[in-house]
Amino acid sequence: MAICLKVSWYWRFQRAVFRVTQLLCFSAVISELMNQKEVAGWTYHYSPKLYSWNISRLFCQKFHTDLVAIQNKKEIAHLNDVIPYYHAHYWIGIRKINNTWTWVGTKKTLTKEAENWADNEPNNKRNNQDCVEIYIKSPVAPGKWNDEPCQKKKRALCYKASCKEMSCSKQGECIETIGNHTCSCYPGFYGPECEYVRECGAFNLFPQHTLMNCSHPLGNFSFNSQCSFHCAEGYEMNGPSKLECLASGNWTNKPPQCIVIQCPPLKTPERGSMTCLNSAKEFQHRSSCNFSCEEGFALVGTEEVQCTASGGWTAPVPVCKVVQCQPLEAPSKGTMDCVHPLAAFAYGSSCKFECSPGYRVRGLDTLYCSGPGQWTAPLPACEVIMCDPLESPVHGSMDCSPSSRGFQYSTNCSFYCAEGFMLRGAETAQCSDLGRWTMPAPICQALQCPALLAPQKVQMKCSHPFGAFRYQSSCSFTCEEDLLLVGASVLQCLTTGNWSALLPECLANTCTPLLSPPNGTMTCVQPLGNSSYKSTCQFFCDEGFSLSGPESLDCMPSGHWTGSPPTCEAIRCPVLFAPEQGSLDCSGTHGEFSVGSTCHFSCNKGLKLNGSKNVECTVSGRWTAPPPTCKGIKSAPTPQRQCPALITPQQGTMSCRHHLGNFGLNTTCNFGCQTGFTLTGDSSLRCRPSGQWTAITPRCRAVKCSELHIIKPLAMNCSNPWGNFSYGSTCTFYCLEGQILNGSARAACQEHGYWSTIMPTCQAGPLTIQEALAYFGGAVASTTGLVMGGTLLALLRKRFRQKDDGKSPLNPQSHLGTYGVFTNAAFDPSP
Repeated sequence: MAICLKVSWYWRFQRAVFRVTQLLCFSAVISELMNQKEVAGWTYHYSPKLYSWNISRLFCQKFHTDLVAIQNKKEIAHLNDVIPYYHAHYWIGIRKINNTWTWVGTKKTLTKEAENWADNEPNNKRNNQDCVEIYIKSPVAPGKWNDEPCQKKKRALCYKASCKEMSCSKQGECIETIGNHTCSCYPGFYGPECEYVRECGAFNLFPQHTLMNCSHPLGNFSFNSQCSFHCAEGYEMNGPSKLECLASGNWTNKPPQCIVIQCPPLKTPERGSMTCLNSAKEFQHRSSCNFSCEEGFALVGTEEVQCTASGGWTAPVPVCKVVQCQPLEAPSKGTMDCVHPLAAFAYGSSCKFECSPGYRVRGLDTLYCSGPGQWTAPLPACEVIMCDPLESPVHGSMDCSPSSRGFQYSTNCSFYCAEGFMLRGAETAQCSDLGRWTMPAPICQALQCPALLAPQKVQMKCSHPFGAFRYQSSCSFTCEEDLLLVGASVLQCLTTGNWSALLPECLANTCTPLLSPPNGTMTCVQPLGNSSYKSTCQFFCDEGFSLSGPESLDCMPSGHWTGSPPTCEAIRCPVLFAPEQGSLDCSGTHGEFSVGSTCHFSCNKGLKLNGSKNVECTVSGRWTAPPPTCKGIKSAPTPQRQCPALITPQQGTMSCRHHLGNFGLNTTCNFGCQTGFTLTGDSSLRCRPSGQWTAITPRCRAVKCSELHIIKPLAMNCSNPWGNFSYGSTCTFYCLEGQILNGSARAACQEHGYWSTIMPTCQAGPLTIQEALAYFGGAVASTTGLVMGGTLLALLRKRFRQKDDGKSPLNPQSHLGTYGVFTNAAFDPSP
């Protein structure tokens, strides 16, 4: 019943087929119960209903195996016996496919031997008679076949096969027989079900050095097994390279043999040796031989050869050839004698060299060609006999003759020393025939000056470039702060072996002598001497005069006073003016409105003087009485135009005469400047009727001194209260390290526009001999002298005139003043 349901489901897409299938299922059940004829193994079946050929086959495939496939006449007879007669006959499983009758179950073509056509069949009416029926129990042609159209309806004659998928183990053909099947085994297989495969067996004696690769599709070393062979490197095959296991259970051939590869024998090269690894007699694959040559012979070819897998050596056998050295030639001015035991300039050759008279061999006189093909030394040369080069002595020179020959045999050299140095050693030397100098080269030694000892209170510092107190030794000297160095501050050892000057001394420093100011007096305290360091001078003015400048001055360690000397200026009273409608007349011995001046007042005609007629300027700077006035004016004066009030210029004075009141018409004002200043503008102004002054108010400007220009190593530092290089400016000078200041260290711009001293200079060395003589030799050339430490120091006016010829940028004056003291610091020509 399950089968029927499945068939019904399969044909649900075709309604007509579905109905037929239901009938088939029903008929099949009945047939199974009533009409089935069974034979052991292979059984035959038929349908109770009529179907077309296609539906009949579906019926057989669904319930049995397929439409019956008749294999022989015996089977036809069996069917004719067991299958009942039916007038419409039965379909069998043969059909024309591609115009060929074919068993559809086995897909085999119908053979002539198996044909069982009825007489005159198949008739091939060409009307789709592609299907075949069998006549069962037909009285005319029982068991015979006839071709019919496939659409006709007949009973389906089915078979149920005993051959299954695994019948004959898939290694043979399953042949159905009546009630059974047999297996026809394919070649290489045997057994009832072809279940066994023929075996060739493994190889008993496997050859050495042989490599095998096998494939076993049906079992190890069985039918269809294949084995390929090849030899290891260095071996060659003798026999077939491939074997196969046949269906008979035998291999196609015997296994091959691998024979070792041999290379040709080698010979030891002449004058050489051969060393081989592995078997030197057989020269098998991978055998290697090394070659070497005797000393003096070189290997031409490969040093090592190997036997390759192809049976050949990697290179030919090398040979040993004698080593060749570079051919030699006789040097210039020489000869060469050679011996060649093997070949010219080859290993073992020797060459001896000799030079012409006056020359010697430079290098080895005999050379040998050695094993590496090199001469034992470079090719020698014949050179003229030479002495070692000489050099000029340090701080000296050398003169050789003949100069074109260098330092050859018979060359003479003379030696000289520079100024300040003395030759120590032979003055001449000659190159001998042995290539040696007759005397060693001399040296130049600096001249020796006498050793110096620092005097008392003098500090000495020396440098000795060529030895203690020798040529160019330099010694500098300094004193304590309150002492003055008298003499040269630096001494130098000269080329004569003498010092450039005598030793200096440290004495008390002096300043320029001072004088009492005019109209005044001076009192000094001088503990170390006149105008010396630590001296103090105080200044006083006579009655009627006041001091302008410092009240006292001190002499500093530098030899300069602490300031410029003061002056005594007349004391002035306030400026007086003529009263209105009056006049003023003054007189004085020290200037207008100064102490002792007297002024007389008077009024114009018709007016009366109210106050003192005469007044006098007292030492207190006041008038004895206030200025009087003129009264009794009959009528008031017409107002006059006034000029703007004037202001006294800085560092200046102003004196005005007022005729019509303060700064009225015709008022005249006179202007002046203090010491050290000059007036710029009109010195007198008058008030015009227009109310304007005749000029602008003048100004007082500081007197200018010449501009100072310094040259290194001199340095300068200035203070300028009234402008650069103006009155009151002071400049200090100093030298850079290692230099000595020669001259005054300080200069001041004075009221007359001159500097107080000339500009100093910086010097690196001591004074010259001529300067030292000018300082320390000769007669006294000045009216004022100073004896210090027993040495007379003259003030030489002539020398200072030479140093200051009136062209100095500091002081254009040609005179030097009356007083002066020579020092190493300054000379101040101011009074």
